[in-house]
Amino acid sequence: MRDVAATAGVSVATVSKVLNARYGVSAATSAHVQSVIRELGYEASLVAQSLRNHKTNVIGILVADLEPFSTELLKGAAKAIKGTGYELVVYSAGGRTSDQAGWEQRYLSRLSGTLIDGAVLVTPTVVDVDYGTAVVAVDPHAGPSGLPTVDSDNLNGARLGTQHLLDLGHRRIAMITGRPDLESSRLRERGFREAMQDAGVPVDPDLIQVGDYDPDSSAAAARLLLEGPDRPTAIFGANDVSAIVAVEVAASMGLRVPDDLSVVGFDNVPEAALASPALTTVEQPIHAMGQRAIELLIKLIHNEPVDTTHVRLTTRLVVRQSTRAA
Repeated sequence: MRDVAATAGVSVATVSKVLNARYGVSAATSAHVQSVIRELGYEASLVAQSLRNHKTNVIGILVADLEPFSTELLKGAAKAIKGTGYELVVYSAGGRTSDQAGWEQRYLSRLSGTLIDGAVLVTPTVVDVDYGTAVVAVDPHAGPSGLPTVDSDNLNGARLGTQHLLDLGHRRIAMITGRPDLESSRLRERGFREAMQDAGVPVDPDLIQVGDYDPDSSAAAARLLLEGPDRPTAIFGANDVSAIVAVEVAASMGLRVPDDLSVVGFDNVPEAALASPALTTVEQPIHAMGQRAIELLIKLIHNEPVDTTHVRLTTRLVVRQSTRAA
């Protein structure tokens, strides 16, 4: 502010009045100061602003890692933030596995109070705590709790994907599961098992392999499934990454998808449509999840009434070229 004042030939107090749209500055002087601000590229310090106003008009989105799901969710959040007067800051520790448990508490302690007015936590490990600021959890590990949450219907989505394979005549169906610590992963496995049970098809324990939502773990799981003497005719991946990896492993073993193996994923990230063959998958509305999380958070920040603090969005089956009749 001193640099702006010196360049504009006015007092620091005048610059402060212009920045905060206060009375006592002529239109000509205000225009001159604003032109100097633009010329110097001045931006007010968020920390100083928060100390003065107790507000920054910044929302934090905290993620354990930037992978396809969180990246798509950020797109929805960015769309929702337009025209609200808020800005977004994204914070990630780069997926350090040693940082998984309680990561959101550590991140928020660094950002809340002086840098952000509220936060969206993506797949947080802990939700039943008082964070001291407005918070919305997306796809929390433990499912809905006292904290406002946004997620999708993982249970029914998994049933849809599994039923699609059953309707095609597949009976020896394998699953590459997600992270055991994540509620959405547990619900997807439960939906798979329920659909199989309802169809009267036993689930072979050897055909359930943990993929952890991780490409390397999913590749190892797919290889175990496909190297056996009685390999499955179909694989349901708990997310698109594990399903796409399963297709790649099958190809490396000389198996053709969908002729020799049908594969279904979950999420419908952009990579699913671009895969070869294009992946049949269960779509959860990831963009909408990001949008609803931001909309809910802003209402909470402003203490506005909300219809519900637990938002669950529907899932749907998207049929492409990676599945065919058994």
